[in-house]
Amino acid sequence: MVELKAGSRPPWVGLGAAVWVQIAAGNGYTFSLYSPSLKSVLGFTQQQLTILGVANDIGENVGILPGIACNKFPPWAVLLVGVFASFFGYGVLWLAVSQTVQSLPYWVLWIALCIATNSSAWLGTAVLVTNMRNFPVSRGTVAGILKGYVGLSGAVFTEVFTMVLNGSASSHLLLLTLGIPVIGLVMMYFVRPCTPASGEDSWEHGHFLFIQAASVTLAVYLLTTTILKEYFSLGNTISYIFIAVMVILLMAPLAIPLKMTLFPVIKKQGEQVDLVSAEGDSDQMNPLLNPSSSAAYLGSFYESEDVSEVDMLLAVGEGAIKKKRKPRRGEDFTFREAIVKADFWLLWFVYFFGVGSGVTVLNNLAQIGVSLGVNDATILLSMFSFCNFLGRLGSGVVSEHFVRSKTLPRTFWMAITQTIMILTFLLYASALKGTLYAATALLGICYGVQFGIMIPTASELFGLRHFGIIFNFMQLGNPVGALLFSGWLAGQVYDSEAAKQLGSSCIGPNCFRLTFLILAGLCGLGTFFSIVLTIRLRPVYQMLYANGSFRLPQSSGH
Repeated sequence: MVELKAGSRPPWVGLGAAVWVQIAAGNGYTFSLYSPSLKSVLGFTQQQLTILGVANDIGENVGILPGIACNKFPPWAVLLVGVFASFFGYGVLWLAVSQTVQSLPYWVLWIALCIATNSSAWLGTAVLVTNMRNFPVSRGTVAGILKGYVGLSGAVFTEVFTMVLNGSASSHLLLLTLGIPVIGLVMMYFVRPCTPASGEDSWEHGHFLFIQAASVTLAVYLLTTTILKEYFSLGNTISYIFIAVMVILLMAPLAIPLKMTLFPVIKKQGEQVDLVSAEGDSDQMNPLLNPSSSAAYLGSFYESEDVSEVDMLLAVGEGAIKKKRKPRRGEDFTFREAIVKADFWLLWFVYFFGVGSGVTVLNNLAQIGVSLGVNDATILLSMFSFCNFLGRLGSGVVSEHFVRSKTLPRTFWMAITQTIMILTFLLYASALKGTLYAATALLGICYGVQFGIMIPTASELFGLRHFGIIFNFMQLGNPVGALLFSGWLAGQVYDSEAAKQLGSSCIGPNCFRLTFLILAGLCGLGTFFSIVLTIRLRPVYQMLYANGSFRLPQSSGH
Protein backbone atom coordinates (compact mmCIF):
# COMPACT_ATOMS: atom_id res chain seq x y z
CA MET A 1 0.00 0.00 0.00
CA VAL A 2 1.18 3.49 -0.72
CA GLU A 3 0.40 6.67 1.08
CA LEU A 4 -2.78 8.63 0.39
CA LYS A 5 -1.91 11.13 -2.27
CA ALA A 6 -2.73 14.80 -2.11
CA GLY A 7 -5.86 15.61 -4.03
CA SER A 8 -7.20 12.07 -3.76
CA ARG A 9 -10.95 11.47 -3.79
CA PRO A 10 -12.24 9.40 -0.86
CA PRO A 11 -15.49 7.46 -1.33
CA TRP A 12 -17.22 9.82 1.12
CA VAL A 13 -17.31 12.57 -1.51
CA GLY A 14 -19.38 10.37 -3.78
CA LEU A 15 -21.62 9.34 -0.89
CA GLY A 16 -22.29 12.96 0.06
CA ALA A 17 -23.09 13.85 -3.56
CA ALA A 18 -25.30 10.75 -3.83
CA VAL A 19 -27.55 12.15 -1.10
CA TRP A 20 -28.58 15.03 -3.37
CA VAL A 21 -29.02 12.75 -6.36
CA GLN A 22 -31.22 10.43 -4.29
CA ILE A 23 -33.44 13.33 -3.24
CA ALA A 24 -33.87 14.16 -6.94
CA ALA A 25 -34.40 10.47 -7.73
CA GLY A 26 -37.38 10.39 -5.38
CA ASN A 27 -39.43 12.58 -7.70
CA GLY A 28 -41.88 9.73 -8.27
CA TYR A 29 -43.08 10.05 -4.67
CA THR A 30 -44.56 13.47 -5.42
CA PHE A 31 -47.36 12.14 -7.63
CA SER A 32 -49.90 12.84 -4.88
CA LEU A 33 -48.94 16.54 -4.94
CA TYR A 34 -50.00 17.15 -8.53
CA SER A 35 -52.41 14.26 -9.23
CA PRO A 36 -55.47 16.25 -8.02
CA SER A 37 -54.64 18.93 -10.60
CA LEU A 38 -54.29 16.30 -13.32
CA LYS A 39 -57.78 15.09 -12.42
CA SER A 40 -59.44 18.51 -12.16
CA VAL A 41 -57.67 20.43 -14.95
CA LEU A 42 -57.71 17.60 -17.48
CA GLY A 43 -61.01 16.05 -16.40
CA PHE A 44 -59.80 12.50 -15.69
CA THR A 45 -61.77 9.80 -13.89
CA GLN A 46 -60.32 8.12 -10.82
CA GLN A 47 -59.39 5.03 -12.83
CA GLN A 48 -57.64 7.15 -15.47
CA LEU A 49 -55.75 8.88 -12.67
CA THR A 50 -54.88 5.53 -11.12
CA ILE A 51 -53.54 4.25 -14.45
CA LEU A 52 -51.35 7.36 -14.58
CA GLY A 53 -50.15 6.34 -11.13
CA VAL A 54 -49.16 2.99 -12.65
CA ALA A 55 -47.15 4.87 -15.29
CA ASN A 56 -45.48 6.72 -12.41
CA ASP A 57 -44.44 3.40 -10.82
CA ILE A 58 -43.44 1.72 -14.07
CA GLY A 59 -41.14 4.57 -14.98
CA GLU A 60 -39.65 4.78 -11.50
CA ASN A 61 -38.88 1.10 -11.12
CA VAL A 62 -38.13 -0.29 -14.58
CA GLY A 63 -34.37 -0.01 -14.45
CA ILE A 64 -33.08 -2.93 -16.50
CA LEU A 65 -31.38 -0.60 -18.99
CA PRO A 66 -29.70 1.50 -16.24
CA GLY A 67 -28.58 -1.75 -14.62
CA ILE A 68 -26.92 -2.92 -17.82
CA ALA A 69 -25.49 0.53 -18.50
CA CYS A 70 -23.76 0.63 -15.09
CA ASN A 71 -21.46 -2.19 -16.21
CA LYS A 72 -20.67 -0.58 -19.56
CA PHE A 73 -20.53 3.17 -18.96
CA PRO A 74 -19.18 5.49 -16.24
CA PRO A 75 -21.66 6.85 -13.66
CA TRP A 76 -21.76 10.32 -15.21
CA ALA A 77 -23.11 8.90 -18.47
CA VAL A 78 -25.89 7.02 -16.63
CA LEU A 79 -26.75 10.17 -14.68
CA LEU A 80 -26.92 12.17 -17.91
CA VAL A 81 -29.68 9.93 -19.27
CA GLY A 82 -31.66 10.57 -16.09
CA VAL A 83 -31.19 14.32 -16.56
CA PHE A 84 -32.67 14.27 -20.06
CA ALA A 85 -35.51 11.93 -19.04
CA SER A 86 -36.68 14.25 -16.25
CA PHE A 87 -36.41 17.36 -18.41
CA PHE A 88 -38.46 16.04 -21.32
CA GLY A 89 -40.94 13.94 -19.30
CA TYR A 90 -41.88 16.49 -16.66
CA GLY A 91 -41.70 19.22 -19.28
CA VAL A 92 -44.61 17.64 -21.16
CA LEU A 93 -46.64 17.28 -17.95
CA TRP A 94 -45.99 20.93 -17.09
CA LEU A 95 -47.20 22.00 -20.53
CA ALA A 96 -50.45 20.10 -19.94
CA VAL A 97 -51.20 21.16 -16.34
CA SER A 98 -50.26 24.79 -16.96
CA GLN A 99 -52.45 24.60 -20.08
CA THR A 100 -49.62 26.05 -22.14
CA VAL A 101 -50.51 23.31 -24.63
CA GLN A 102 -54.19 22.40 -24.86
CA SER A 103 -55.75 18.94 -25.25
CA LEU A 104 -52.70 16.69 -25.11
CA PRO A 105 -53.85 13.08 -25.65
CA TYR A 106 -54.05 10.84 -22.58
CA TRP A 107 -51.56 8.36 -24.02
CA VAL A 108 -49.00 11.15 -24.54
CA LEU A 109 -49.27 12.11 -20.85
CA TRP A 110 -48.98 8.45 -19.83
CA ILE A 111 -45.77 8.00 -21.82
CA ALA A 112 -44.42 11.36 -20.60
CA LEU A 113 -44.95 10.34 -16.98
CA CYS A 114 -43.18 7.01 -17.62
CA ILE A 115 -40.20 8.87 -19.11
CA ALA A 116 -40.20 11.49 -16.35
CA THR A 117 -40.14 9.02 -13.47
CA ASN A 118 -37.73 6.71 -15.32
CA SER A 119 -35.19 9.41 -14.51
CA SER A 120 -35.38 7.99 -10.97
CA ALA A 121 -34.13 4.63 -12.20
CA TRP A 122 -31.16 6.14 -14.02
CA LEU A 123 -30.21 8.57 -11.25
CA GLY A 124 -30.77 6.10 -8.40
CA THR A 125 -29.04 3.15 -10.07
CA ALA A 126 -25.94 5.19 -10.89
CA VAL A 127 -25.34 6.36 -7.33
CA LEU A 128 -26.49 3.18 -5.58
CA VAL A 129 -24.36 0.78 -7.62
CA THR A 130 -21.32 3.07 -7.46
CA ASN A 131 -21.51 3.53 -3.68
CA MET A 132 -22.30 -0.13 -2.95
CA ARG A 133 -19.12 -1.00 -4.84
CA ASN A 134 -17.15 1.76 -3.10
CA PHE A 135 -18.28 0.38 0.31
CA PRO A 136 -18.54 -3.38 -0.38
CA VAL A 137 -18.32 -4.50 3.26
CA SER A 138 -20.92 -2.00 4.52
CA ARG A 139 -23.69 -2.79 2.06
CA GLY A 140 -26.60 -2.77 4.48
CA THR A 141 -25.56 0.54 5.99
CA VAL A 142 -24.96 2.25 2.63
CA ALA A 143 -28.19 0.90 1.14
CA GLY A 144 -30.12 2.05 4.21
CA ILE A 145 -28.66 5.56 4.04
CA LEU A 146 -29.17 6.07 0.30
CA LYS A 147 -32.63 4.53 0.15
CA GLY A 148 -33.48 6.46 3.32
CA TYR A 149 -32.80 9.74 1.58
CA VAL A 150 -34.97 8.61 -1.35
CA GLY A 151 -37.71 7.96 1.18
CA LEU A 152 -37.25 11.49 2.52
CA SER A 153 -37.47 13.05 -0.92
CA GLY A 154 -41.26 13.15 -0.81
CA ALA A 155 -41.11 15.22 2.38
CA VAL A 156 -38.42 17.49 0.89
CA PHE A 157 -40.52 18.19 -2.19
CA THR A 158 -43.62 18.65 -0.03
CA GLU A 159 -41.75 21.26 2.03
CA VAL A 160 -40.84 23.19 -1.09
CA PHE A 161 -44.34 22.70 -2.53
CA THR A 162 -46.10 24.21 0.48
CA MET A 163 -43.60 26.87 1.58
CA VAL A 164 -42.18 28.20 -1.68
CA LEU A 165 -44.58 27.18 -4.45
CA ASN A 166 -47.76 27.88 -2.45
CA GLY A 167 -49.30 24.56 -3.44
CA SER A 168 -49.11 25.21 -7.19
CA ALA A 169 -49.02 21.94 -9.16
CA SER A 170 -47.79 23.63 -12.35
CA SER A 171 -44.94 25.35 -10.46
CA HIS A 172 -44.03 22.00 -8.88
CA LEU A 173 -43.85 20.30 -12.28
CA LEU A 174 -41.70 23.18 -13.56
CA LEU A 175 -39.38 22.67 -10.58
CA LEU A 176 -39.05 18.98 -11.44
CA THR A 177 -38.46 19.86 -15.10
CA LEU A 178 -35.57 22.21 -14.34
CA GLY A 179 -34.38 21.38 -10.81
CA ILE A 180 -33.64 17.67 -11.24
CA PRO A 181 -31.40 18.25 -14.30
CA VAL A 182 -29.47 20.93 -12.41
CA ILE A 183 -28.80 18.57 -9.49
CA GLY A 184 -27.79 15.75 -11.81
CA LEU A 185 -25.42 17.89 -13.85
CA VAL A 186 -23.74 19.38 -10.77
CA MET A 187 -23.32 16.12 -8.89
CA MET A 188 -22.22 13.86 -11.76
CA TYR A 189 -18.64 15.12 -11.37
CA PHE A 190 -18.49 13.82 -7.79
CA VAL A 191 -20.21 10.42 -8.19
CA ARG A 192 -17.24 8.33 -9.27
CA PRO A 193 -15.79 4.90 -8.54
CA CYS A 194 -12.73 4.73 -6.31
CA THR A 195 -10.75 2.20 -4.34
CA PRO A 196 -13.29 0.29 -2.21
CA ALA A 197 -13.33 1.12 1.50
CA SER A 198 -12.03 -1.81 3.56
CA GLY A 199 -14.28 -1.27 6.57
CA GLU A 200 -11.27 -1.70 8.86
CA ASP A 201 -10.75 1.97 9.72
CA SER A 202 -12.02 2.89 13.17
CA TRP A 203 -13.35 6.25 11.96
CA GLU A 204 -15.49 4.71 9.23
CA HIS A 205 -18.17 3.58 11.69
CA GLY A 206 -18.25 7.08 13.18
CA HIS A 207 -18.72 8.63 9.77
CA PHE A 208 -21.68 6.40 9.02
CA LEU A 209 -23.20 7.28 12.39
CA PHE A 210 -22.81 10.97 11.60
CA ILE A 211 -24.65 10.64 8.26
CA GLN A 212 -27.39 8.57 9.89
CA ALA A 213 -27.80 11.15 12.65
CA ALA A 214 -27.90 13.96 10.07
CA SER A 215 -30.59 12.15 8.07
CA VAL A 216 -32.71 11.52 11.17
CA THR A 217 -32.39 15.19 12.14
CA LEU A 218 -33.50 16.18 8.64
CA ALA A 219 -36.46 13.78 8.80
CA VAL A 220 -37.67 15.13 12.15
CA TYR A 221 -37.17 18.69 10.94
CA LEU A 222 -39.20 18.11 7.77
CA LEU A 223 -42.10 16.52 9.60
CA THR A 224 -42.14 19.26 12.26
CA THR A 225 -42.01 22.17 9.84
CA THR A 226 -44.68 20.64 7.58
CA ILE A 227 -47.04 20.34 10.55
CA LEU A 228 -46.25 23.91 11.65
CA LYS A 229 -47.02 25.17 8.16
CA GLU A 230 -50.32 23.30 8.17
CA TYR A 231 -51.62 24.64 11.48
CA PHE A 232 -50.05 28.10 11.65
CA SER A 233 -49.91 30.99 9.24
CA LEU A 234 -46.23 31.47 8.47
CA GLY A 235 -44.90 34.44 6.56
CA ASN A 236 -42.70 34.14 3.50
CA THR A 237 -39.60 35.09 5.47
CA ILE A 238 -40.02 32.22 7.96
CA SER A 239 -40.85 29.80 5.14
CA TYR A 240 -37.65 30.71 3.30
CA ILE A 241 -35.65 30.30 6.54
CA PHE A 242 -37.14 26.83 6.93
CA ILE A 243 -36.05 25.95 3.38
CA ALA A 244 -32.54 27.33 3.98
CA VAL A 245 -32.11 25.17 7.10
CA MET A 246 -33.33 22.15 5.11
CA VAL A 247 -30.66 22.77 2.47
CA ILE A 248 -27.96 23.00 5.16
CA LEU A 249 -29.08 19.68 6.64
CA LEU A 250 -28.96 18.10 3.18
CA MET A 251 -25.35 19.26 2.87
CA ALA A 252 -24.33 17.69 6.20
CA PRO A 253 -22.83 14.47 4.69
CA LEU A 254 -20.34 16.61 2.75
CA ALA A 255 -18.84 17.61 6.12
CA ILE A 256 -17.07 14.24 6.24
CA PRO A 257 -14.80 14.70 3.18
CA LEU A 258 -14.29 18.32 4.26
CA LYS A 259 -13.15 17.14 7.69
CA MET A 260 -10.89 14.50 6.11
CA THR A 261 -9.29 17.20 3.96
CA LEU A 262 -8.72 19.63 6.82
CA PHE A 263 -7.75 17.01 9.41
CA PRO A 264 -6.24 14.03 7.55
CA VAL A 265 -5.72 10.81 9.48
CA ILE A 266 -2.03 9.93 9.75
CA LYS A 267 -1.52 6.17 9.81
CA LYS A 268 1.43 4.06 10.71
CA GLN A 269 3.87 2.94 8.04
CA GLY A 270 2.35 0.16 5.95
CA GLU A 271 -1.25 1.02 6.82
CA GLN A 272 -1.79 3.87 4.37
CA VAL A 273 -4.55 3.47 1.87
CA ASP A 274 -4.22 4.51 -1.74
CA LEU A 275 -7.37 6.21 -2.95
CA VAL A 276 -8.06 7.37 -6.45
CA SER A 277 -6.62 10.76 -7.33
CA ALA A 278 -8.90 13.37 -8.82
CA GLU A 279 -7.12 13.03 -12.14
CA GLY A 280 -7.03 9.23 -12.04
CA ASP A 281 -10.65 8.50 -11.17
CA SER A 282 -11.75 5.70 -13.47
CA ASP A 283 -13.54 2.39 -13.44
CA GLN A 284 -10.20 0.62 -13.73
CA MET A 285 -9.30 1.62 -10.18
CA ASN A 286 -12.20 -0.40 -8.80
CA PRO A 287 -12.20 -4.11 -9.73
CA LEU A 288 -15.86 -4.32 -8.76
CA LEU A 289 -16.65 -1.81 -11.51
CA ASN A 290 -14.23 -3.21 -14.07
CA PRO A 291 -13.79 -6.93 -13.38
CA SER A 292 -11.23 -7.30 -16.15
CA SER A 293 -8.76 -5.34 -13.98
CA SER A 294 -9.05 -7.77 -11.09
CA ALA A 295 -7.04 -10.95 -10.81
CA ALA A 296 -10.16 -12.67 -9.56
CA TYR A 297 -11.58 -12.58 -13.05
CA LEU A 298 -8.55 -13.52 -15.12
CA GLY A 299 -9.69 -17.11 -15.41
CA SER A 300 -12.45 -16.05 -17.79
CA PHE A 301 -10.11 -16.07 -20.80
CA TYR A 302 -10.66 -19.78 -21.30
CA GLU A 303 -14.08 -19.04 -22.76
CA SER A 304 -12.43 -17.61 -25.89
CA GLU A 305 -13.69 -19.25 -29.06
CA ASP A 306 -10.12 -19.37 -30.38
CA VAL A 307 -9.15 -22.08 -27.90
CA SER A 308 -9.98 -25.62 -29.02
CA GLU A 309 -11.78 -28.01 -26.71
CA VAL A 310 -8.75 -30.35 -26.61
CA ASP A 311 -6.39 -27.52 -25.69
CA MET A 312 -8.84 -26.40 -23.01
CA LEU A 313 -9.04 -29.86 -21.46
CA LEU A 314 -5.25 -30.15 -21.49
CA ALA A 315 -4.91 -26.74 -19.84
CA VAL A 316 -7.39 -27.72 -17.14
CA GLY A 317 -5.60 -31.02 -16.54
CA GLU A 318 -2.22 -29.31 -16.20
CA GLY A 319 -3.65 -26.75 -13.78
CA ALA A 320 -2.99 -23.81 -16.06
CA ILE A 321 -6.55 -22.66 -15.67
CA LYS A 322 -9.50 -23.61 -13.51
CA LYS A 323 -12.56 -25.20 -15.04
CA LYS A 324 -15.57 -22.95 -14.80
CA ARG A 325 -18.09 -23.94 -12.15
CA LYS A 326 -21.44 -22.56 -11.25
CA PRO A 327 -21.27 -19.85 -8.56
CA ARG A 328 -22.39 -20.54 -5.03
CA ARG A 329 -24.68 -18.20 -3.13
CA GLY A 330 -22.59 -15.25 -2.00
CA GLU A 331 -20.41 -15.26 -5.11
CA ASP A 332 -20.81 -13.23 -8.29
CA PHE A 333 -23.71 -14.43 -10.45
CA THR A 334 -24.56 -13.34 -13.94
CA PHE A 335 -28.19 -12.34 -14.42
CA ARG A 336 -28.90 -15.60 -16.26
CA GLU A 337 -27.40 -17.64 -13.45
CA ALA A 338 -29.32 -15.75 -10.78
CA ILE A 339 -32.73 -15.83 -12.44
CA VAL A 340 -32.95 -19.65 -12.36
CA LYS A 341 -32.41 -19.82 -8.58
CA ALA A 342 -35.28 -20.44 -6.17
CA ASP A 343 -33.88 -17.86 -3.74
CA PHE A 344 -34.04 -15.21 -6.48
CA TRP A 345 -37.74 -15.74 -7.06
CA LEU A 346 -38.58 -16.10 -3.38
CA LEU A 347 -36.94 -12.73 -2.74
CA TRP A 348 -38.72 -11.25 -5.77
CA PHE A 349 -42.18 -12.37 -4.60
CA VAL A 350 -41.58 -11.28 -1.01
CA TYR A 351 -40.60 -7.85 -2.28
CA PHE A 352 -43.51 -7.83 -4.76
CA PHE A 353 -46.12 -8.46 -2.07
CA GLY A 354 -44.58 -5.92 0.30
CA VAL A 355 -44.00 -2.96 -2.03
CA GLY A 356 -46.89 -3.77 -4.38
CA SER A 357 -49.39 -3.46 -1.56
CA GLY A 358 -47.64 -0.43 -0.05
CA VAL A 359 -47.46 1.52 -3.31
CA THR A 360 -51.20 0.96 -3.80
CA VAL A 361 -51.85 3.06 -0.71
CA LEU A 362 -49.20 5.62 -1.66
CA ASN A 363 -50.68 6.15 -5.14
CA ASN A 364 -54.18 6.58 -3.72
CA LEU A 365 -53.24 8.42 -0.53
CA ALA A 366 -54.99 11.66 -1.50
CA GLN A 367 -58.20 9.83 -2.41
CA ILE A 368 -58.02 7.63 0.71
CA GLY A 369 -57.76 10.77 2.81
CA VAL A 370 -60.74 12.43 1.10
CA SER A 371 -62.87 9.29 1.45
CA LEU A 372 -62.19 9.29 5.19
CA GLY A 373 -62.71 13.02 5.71
CA VAL A 374 -59.16 14.39 5.28
CA ASN A 375 -59.25 16.77 2.32
CA ASP A 376 -55.58 17.85 2.39
CA ALA A 377 -53.14 14.97 1.94
CA THR A 378 -50.06 17.10 2.66
CA ILE A 379 -49.52 15.86 6.22
CA LEU A 380 -50.41 12.29 5.24
CA LEU A 381 -47.79 12.32 2.48
CA SER A 382 -45.19 13.95 4.72
CA MET A 383 -45.86 11.41 7.48
CA PHE A 384 -45.64 8.51 5.02
CA SER A 385 -42.34 9.89 3.68
CA PHE A 386 -40.94 10.35 7.19
CA CYS A 387 -41.85 6.82 8.25
CA ASN A 388 -40.74 5.39 4.90
CA PHE A 389 -37.36 6.97 5.61
CA LEU A 390 -37.24 5.50 9.12
CA GLY A 391 -38.01 2.07 7.70
CA ARG A 392 -35.28 2.27 5.08
CA LEU A 393 -32.60 3.69 7.35
CA GLY A 394 -33.58 1.61 10.38
CA SER A 395 -33.69 -1.65 8.44
CA GLY A 396 -30.11 -1.07 7.30
CA VAL A 397 -28.89 -0.36 10.84
CA VAL A 398 -30.87 -3.11 12.59
CA SER A 399 -30.28 -5.83 10.01
CA GLU A 400 -26.56 -4.96 9.88
CA HIS A 401 -26.32 -5.37 13.66
CA PHE A 402 -28.09 -8.71 13.82
CA VAL A 403 -26.47 -10.14 10.72
CA ARG A 404 -23.04 -9.51 12.26
CA SER A 405 -23.87 -10.51 15.84
CA LYS A 406 -26.33 -13.37 15.25
CA THR A 407 -25.86 -14.16 11.51
CA LEU A 408 -29.61 -13.55 11.24
CA PRO A 409 -30.68 -13.27 7.59
CA ARG A 410 -31.95 -9.82 6.68
CA THR A 411 -35.15 -11.30 5.24
CA PHE A 412 -36.30 -12.04 8.79
CA TRP A 413 -37.22 -8.35 9.05
CA MET A 414 -39.28 -8.55 5.87
CA ALA A 415 -41.33 -11.30 7.54
CA ILE A 416 -41.85 -9.20 10.68
CA THR A 417 -42.88 -6.05 8.80
CA GLN A 418 -45.22 -7.83 6.41
CA THR A 419 -46.97 -9.32 9.43
CA ILE A 420 -47.41 -5.77 10.73
CA MET A 421 -48.69 -4.72 7.30
CA ILE A 422 -51.51 -7.28 7.61
CA LEU A 423 -52.65 -5.57 10.81
CA THR A 424 -52.21 -2.14 9.20
CA PHE A 425 -54.47 -2.95 6.24
CA LEU A 426 -57.08 -4.34 8.60
CA LEU A 427 -56.84 -1.04 10.49
CA TYR A 428 -57.40 0.88 7.25
CA ALA A 429 -60.36 -1.34 6.39
CA SER A 430 -61.97 -0.79 9.80
CA ALA A 431 -61.90 3.00 9.24
CA LEU A 432 -61.97 3.59 12.99
CA LYS A 433 -61.91 7.26 13.87
CA GLY A 434 -58.44 8.64 14.52
CA THR A 435 -56.56 5.62 13.08
CA LEU A 436 -55.77 6.98 9.59
CA TYR A 437 -52.54 8.70 10.60
CA ALA A 438 -51.38 5.79 12.75
CA ALA A 439 -52.05 3.30 9.94
CA THR A 440 -50.21 5.53 7.43
CA ALA A 441 -47.20 5.82 9.76
CA LEU A 442 -47.01 2.06 10.32
CA LEU A 443 -47.37 1.33 6.62
CA GLY A 444 -44.66 3.86 5.77
CA ILE A 445 -42.18 2.14 8.10
CA CYS A 446 -42.98 -1.35 6.82
CA TYR A 447 -42.90 -0.20 3.19
CA GLY A 448 -39.46 1.33 3.70
CA VAL A 449 -38.10 -1.85 5.26
CA GLN A 450 -38.85 -3.81 2.07
CA PHE A 451 -36.47 -1.54 0.12
CA GLY A 452 -33.82 -1.37 2.84
CA ILE A 453 -33.63 -5.18 3.12
CA MET A 454 -34.00 -6.29 -0.51
CA ILE A 455 -31.00 -4.33 -1.79
CA PRO A 456 -28.20 -5.65 0.46
CA THR A 457 -29.76 -9.14 0.43
CA ALA A 458 -29.63 -9.29 -3.37
CA SER A 459 -26.00 -8.12 -3.34
CA GLU A 460 -24.98 -10.64 -0.67
CA LEU A 461 -26.63 -13.56 -2.45
CA PHE A 462 -25.64 -12.78 -6.03
CA GLY A 463 -22.62 -10.47 -5.75
CA LEU A 464 -21.84 -6.94 -6.91
CA ARG A 465 -20.46 -7.66 -10.38
CA HIS A 466 -23.93 -7.68 -12.01
CA PHE A 467 -25.74 -6.06 -9.11
CA GLY A 468 -27.17 -3.23 -11.24
CA ILE A 469 -29.33 -5.44 -13.44
CA ILE A 470 -30.22 -7.95 -10.67
CA PHE A 471 -31.33 -5.19 -8.29
CA ASN A 472 -33.37 -3.45 -10.97
CA PHE A 473 -35.10 -6.67 -11.97
CA MET A 474 -36.07 -7.12 -8.32
CA GLN A 475 -37.53 -3.61 -8.39
CA LEU A 476 -39.98 -4.66 -11.09
CA GLY A 477 -42.08 -5.97 -8.20
CA ASN A 478 -43.10 -2.37 -7.55
CA PRO A 479 -44.64 -1.47 -10.95
CA VAL A 480 -46.14 -4.94 -11.39
CA GLY A 481 -47.79 -4.56 -7.98
CA ALA A 482 -48.93 -1.05 -8.87
CA LEU A 483 -50.48 -2.27 -12.12
CA LEU A 484 -52.35 -5.18 -10.51
CA PHE A 485 -53.25 -3.80 -7.09
CA SER A 486 -53.49 -0.06 -7.72
CA GLY A 487 -54.40 0.30 -11.38
CA TRP A 488 -56.76 -2.64 -11.63
CA LEU A 489 -57.99 -3.51 -8.13
CA ALA A 490 -58.12 -0.16 -6.26
CA GLY A 491 -59.21 1.86 -9.30
CA GLN A 492 -62.11 -0.43 -10.16
CA VAL A 493 -63.29 -0.79 -6.56
CA TYR A 494 -63.23 3.00 -6.08
CA ASP A 495 -65.10 3.79 -9.31
CA SER A 496 -67.65 1.07 -8.56
CA GLU A 497 -68.37 2.57 -5.14
CA ALA A 498 -68.46 6.10 -6.62
CA ALA A 499 -71.05 4.95 -9.16
CA LYS A 500 -73.24 3.67 -6.33
CA GLN A 501 -73.08 7.18 -4.83
CA LEU A 502 -74.05 8.67 -8.23
CA GLY A 503 -70.95 10.82 -8.44
CA SER A 504 -67.34 10.93 -9.67
CA SER A 505 -65.95 10.95 -6.12
CA CYS A 506 -66.44 8.38 -3.40
CA ILE A 507 -66.91 9.17 0.28
CA GLY A 508 -66.80 6.65 3.10
CA PRO A 509 -64.87 3.54 4.20
CA ASN A 510 -66.34 1.34 1.46
CA CYS A 511 -64.32 3.19 -1.20
CA PHE A 512 -61.19 1.15 -0.42
CA ARG A 513 -62.32 -1.47 2.12
CA LEU A 514 -62.29 -4.45 -0.26
CA THR A 515 -58.89 -3.33 -1.58
CA PHE A 516 -57.44 -3.22 1.94
CA LEU A 517 -58.75 -6.70 2.79
CA ILE A 518 -57.21 -8.20 -0.34
CA LEU A 519 -53.89 -6.44 0.35
CA ALA A 520 -53.90 -7.90 3.87
CA GLY A 521 -54.25 -11.39 2.37
CA LEU A 522 -51.38 -10.77 -0.05
CA CYS A 523 -49.11 -9.66 2.79
CA GLY A 524 -50.02 -12.89 4.59
CA LEU A 525 -48.68 -14.81 1.60
CA GLY A 526 -45.59 -12.58 1.56
CA THR A 527 -44.97 -13.33 5.24
CA PHE A 528 -45.02 -17.07 4.53
CA PHE A 529 -42.57 -16.73 1.61
CA SER A 530 -40.20 -14.56 3.65
CA ILE A 531 -40.13 -17.14 6.46
CA VAL A 532 -39.26 -19.87 3.95
CA LEU A 533 -36.53 -17.68 2.45
CA THR A 534 -35.08 -16.84 5.87
CA ILE A 535 -34.78 -20.53 6.74
CA ARG A 536 -33.08 -21.24 3.40
CA LEU A 537 -30.61 -18.37 3.79
CA ARG A 538 -29.45 -19.03 7.35
CA PRO A 539 -26.49 -21.24 6.25
CA VAL A 540 -25.43 -18.60 3.69
CA TYR A 541 -25.26 -15.85 6.30
CA GLN A 542 -23.46 -18.13 8.74
CA MET A 543 -20.80 -18.49 6.06
CA LEU A 544 -20.64 -14.81 5.04
CA TYR A 545 -20.62 -13.42 8.59
CA ALA A 546 -18.95 -16.26 10.48
CA ASN A 547 -16.49 -13.95 12.27
CA GLY A 548 -18.88 -11.05 12.81
CA SER A 549 -17.73 -9.19 9.70
CA PHE A 550 -18.53 -9.58 6.05
CA ARG A 551 -16.26 -11.95 4.15
CA LEU A 552 -15.85 -11.07 0.50
CA PRO A 553 -16.34 -14.40 -1.33
CA GLN A 554 -13.85 -15.71 -3.84
CA SER A 555 -14.80 -15.41 -7.49
CA SER A 556 -16.32 -18.49 -9.04
CA GLY A 557 -14.14 -18.25 -12.07
CA HIS A 558 -16.25 -16.11 -14.35
